[in-house]
Amino acid sequence: MSHRHGGRGHAHVGVSSSSDDSSDAETWVEWFCRQEGNEFFCEVDRRYIQDNFNLYGLREKIPNFKMCLDIILDKADIDQFDVDNNALDKNVQDLYGLIHARFILTKRGQDRMLRKFRDLHFGICPLLGCEATPVLPVGLHDSLDQSPAMVYCPRCRQVMLASHRTSPSGYDHEVELDGAYFGTTFPHLFLMQYPTLVPEPPNKVAKYVPRVFGFRVRDLRDSRSKRKSSTTSADRRKREHRAEKMA
Repeated sequence: MSHRHGGRGHAHVGVSSSSDDSSDAETWVEWFCRQEGNEFFCEVDRRYIQDNFNLYGLREKIPNFKMCLDIILDKADIDQFDVDNNALDKNVQDLYGLIHARFILTKRGQDRMLRKFRDLHFGICPLLGCEATPVLPVGLHDSLDQSPAMVYCPRCRQVMLASHRTSPSGYDHEVELDGAYFGTTFPHLFLMQYPTLVPEPPNKVAKYVPRVFGFRVRDLRDSRSKRKSSTTSADRRKREHRAEKMA
């Protein structure tokens, strides 16, 4: 198998020495899912990708659809096509992402995401009352290039920006994936499939009081509002004074 080059999120790919599932060679899907930044993806079954029924409607959404599909199935190498490699990289990722969004709605796909969920691959809710509840990836739209992937907390039921803890030191980096790779349905269908994972509502947490050297800090927003109100009143009085003089 030729060496696969690739940056975070974008897959610049090589061709497998064999398309046989029993081969020891790393497949494109395996390679893609282990790239930094792609940790939210699970591996979509080859048979699922090969089934035309599961690809319905994607040909119209993805430029160079046949090329992209051949690359994902290890039937071709990106360098053999006379096209812009960067653009083709993006097309390949988008195609896999949209297939992935459909696959994770199946029982087999949800089982794979369940393992990732339990291993905290998607991260945890940062809110204090949620006590590090694991989160699930979600998209705000089902169409490409509308919004980035987010995460949904099943405890507080809030959506927030996604980040991923990638090292034992706890370093977090922002996840830069399209929300359409996970879709709007996944986390909610997932929790319906596994109702025992639905947590209790978040704990009530005492309201945080900001302090400087032990002294309570006034709400700066109130100060701005009062200054704005004061300025508005002063301007109004000036206008009224000018109007009286003109009269």
